[in-house]
Amino acid sequence: MRVLVRRCWGHLPAGGGAGRRSGPQWRSLAGLGGSRGGEDGGGARVREKPPWRVLFFGTDQFARETLRALHAARENKEEELIEKLEVVTVPSPSPKGLPVKQYAVQSQLPVYEWPDVGSGEYDVGVVASFGRLLSEALILKFPYGILNVHPSCLPRWRGPAPIIHTVLHGDTVTGVTIMQIRPKRFDVGPILKQETIAVPPKSTAKELEEVLSRLGANMLISVLKNLPESLNNGRQQPPEGLTYAPKISASTSCIKWEEQTSEEIFRLYRAIGDIIPLQTLWMDNTIKLLDLVEVNSSVLTDPKSTGQAVIPGSIIYHKQSQILLVCCKDGWIGVQSVMIKKTLTATDFYNGYLHPWHQKNPQAHPSQCRFQTLRLPTKKQQKGKKNVAMQQCIK
Repeated sequence: MRVLVRRCWGHLPAGGGAGRRSGPQWRSLAGLGGSRGGEDGGGARVREKPPWRVLFFGTDQFARETLRALHAARENKEEELIEKLEVVTVPSPSPKGLPVKQYAVQSQLPVYEWPDVGSGEYDVGVVASFGRLLSEALILKFPYGILNVHPSCLPRWRGPAPIIHTVLHGDTVTGVTIMQIRPKRFDVGPILKQETIAVPPKSTAKELEEVLSRLGANMLISVLKNLPESLNNGRQQPPEGLTYAPKISASTSCIKWEEQTSEEIFRLYRAIGDIIPLQTLWMDNTIKLLDLVEVNSSVLTDPKSTGQAVIPGSIIYHKQSQILLVCCKDGWIGVQSVMIKKTLTATDFYNGYLHPWHQKNPQAHPSQCRFQTLRLPTKKQQKGKKNVAMQQCIK
């Protein structure tokens, strides 16, 4: 996919060049104390140009692409951009570990599991999708601080799920920000480089992640080639346009038929469908909706689908296209397959569940057989149930 790239902002303000000491200016921008001038916290002389010694912090597929670019730069002996590359990731229940660990092991890179960060000497740290707050003491161990590759145009979508929220809210433009890490808070440091792209129409979060991961990796390499200058020319994030991208919970996947439009449901599907299947309730059974499709206009003009009064959640099986038509706030969505105990096509669900119900209840209104919003218990409710159970055990 070819992606046209432009800057989110104009030319950087005039500042220090590559030969200037990086210490005072970037540290004050990032809100950090510590050393000044051309020495790091240990009194050693700070390198003013590549090759850099890099410690990388990351976890997922987005971060893996950044690590791949760093590793390729280290292997490129002609350019001499990176001299040393080591990796920090987080523990995983999978024996293979997360994508970053898998890549590091395959590439024979030293790997540490958080909170172990090794004891080597580095010039700069790099973070991508790490999900852990880094202390000021750790940041100050790096003469050039720690850079973050963040897949949004900050300050829009600060937080752990920027790509999901970009798709969920129907943004038409997004981008990547290379910024300076600050302690105690996520995504608030000065911006070193920022570029935007148009969001491809109807792209899923997974597809968009692939595009942004490549863009972010290339931007990071560009920053590292002119690291002191990039740090000295950093700018604070503007106060306007700030939005947050919190983690997605299971309750987000529950469709609210009366409240959500067909467009909002499709955005939700494209945003989280690869991670959490959308869910609904049918006859006290939780049903996962696996394959959603837009409904063809010819289907909507079919007398069978328009000739009866319906309310949000109502289900009609359209035999010609072999999909379930489900009514929402402003129209219809199509469902090709569901999961109830096991995966079923729309035809199987109709034959095994919908049709038998209508045969047993010939006088019932179709709305009685509709999908309803699934209400998952909140964390407080779950905690309350655990406390009650514990008290009953004690008694």
